[in-house]
Amino acid sequence: MFVAPDPGRARLRNASRAVIGVALAVAVAELCGLSLVASITGGLAALLALFTVTDSTVRAQRVTTALLPAAGFPVLALATTLHGVPLARDAVFVAVVFAGVYARRWGARGHALGIFAFMNFFITQFLHARPGQLPELYAAVALALLSAGAVRFVLWPIERRVPPAAVPPAPPGTGLARPTTRQAFQATAACAVALGIGQALSEDRWYWAVGTTWWIFVNTTSRGETLVRGFRRVVGTVFGIGAGLLIAIPLNGAPAPTAALVALCVFGIFYTAAVSYSWMMLAVTVMAGLLYGLLGVLDPGLLVLRLEQTAVGAVCAGLAVILVLPVTTHATNDMWIQRALRCVRTCTAEAAARLAGSPVADPAPHAAELELFLGRVRLSLAPLVHPLSPYRGRKARARRVLALLDECAVEVRGLVSVAADPDASHDARLAAACWRVEAAVEALLTPEAERAVEAELRPAGAAVNPARPASGPALAHLHGLERLLAQLDGPLRSASRSPLVGA
Repeated sequence: MFVAPDPGRARLRNASRAVIGVALAVAVAELCGLSLVASITGGLAALLALFTVTDSTVRAQRVTTALLPAAGFPVLALATTLHGVPLARDAVFVAVVFAGVYARRWGARGHALGIFAFMNFFITQFLHARPGQLPELYAAVALALLSAGAVRFVLWPIERRVPPAAVPPAPPGTGLARPTTRQAFQATAACAVALGIGQALSEDRWYWAVGTTWWIFVNTTSRGETLVRGFRRVVGTVFGIGAGLLIAIPLNGAPAPTAALVALCVFGIFYTAAVSYSWMMLAVTVMAGLLYGLLGVLDPGLLVLRLEQTAVGAVCAGLAVILVLPVTTHATNDMWIQRALRCVRTCTAEAAARLAGSPVADPAPHAAELELFLGRVRLSLAPLVHPLSPYRGRKARARRVLALLDECAVEVRGLVSVAADPDASHDARLAAACWRVEAAVEALLTPEAERAVEAELRPAGAAVNPARPASGPALAHLHGLERLLAQLDGPLRSASRSPLVGA
């Protein structure tokens, strides 16, 4: 419940580096004589630069980090200039939401730039920044990005030793068939409604409702994923407010202990983000309370208002994904499961070719890609395996699918390891076993109606021979894949028209 696996201590190193980067950004701002508002802005900019830039190569990460001011500075200028013009400010904020989500079609870079643009608008509302503060805000953000870049690429270049994993892109599509386009409309509609309701609750702190809605849409695709994320955000906020009442209010903005606890919160945000959205939100909420304490505006009523605004944002996001161009959970499930299965087939073929002596065949990249696809499968199936999911049958099937796919990944890793051995000998039966694995994958990807027609048309002698006993490690892994793929047929082929339909 409380300790998740951390292979290679990647999360630990990343979280520790984030604390150093944010601390350096704030220290540099203070040494330059910038105001408290500017120092906080710089610290948050450094946090965003370290958190959102996730390109697949170090060089691409450097380019994206260098481009962040191009996305953030114009928005920062608009947000501060329009602070006293509510209607224009709100219209621009909603436009920034649409542009920020729409930019995700350009992959990790577009994703990072969109988040940075949105958060620059949000931060100015959080800090009530005015036009006269714009020059020092620019200076603080610029110094923060330089500090974050120095820590990330010079002082502690983690990614040089362990290349960052590339997030598998969703199928692009066109028009409204493109997931990013649909989500841009969903997020814009949800944020517009959240903005209106948030302002009805508070003219000064309405932005928390919009921020909640925005972040719920980050790294989600389907209706189910978004609803689960909204629930987890509310849970994390509730516990974070409880912690804030016990920690932030008694501190009353005392600089030294507040700074130490903010550093702990930054560590918690980075360490828990990949494994628990609720724990991450607890850290975010406590950090927000501590920053309010530094600004001298913290009281219990403000924390209660924070919870109300969070609930408003979560409800607006939930309604938007249900009513505005919905992307069903089962469609997303099918897409990622199919891509994982195709990756299994490709990896198997490459491994067999490598064992047959091909100098160009290399299954290793496909095995790494499979791990990323399985991560997306877990994310898409999260609504079904959630403890509060009322669909017991679908929950059991989803858990079975996850378990079998994880076992397939184990067999694939073993097969890749054998193929990497230059002394591994080629068995003539490998080709037949590989063909059976490919046929098993193809059968899982073929609709039932087509399978029935193919069975009727297949000649009697064309039936697939049962797998013979394994002989050698490569054959053992291939036969293991055959067995697992056969077992996947049950949970993926239910009486419903699609694997996990209606989720």
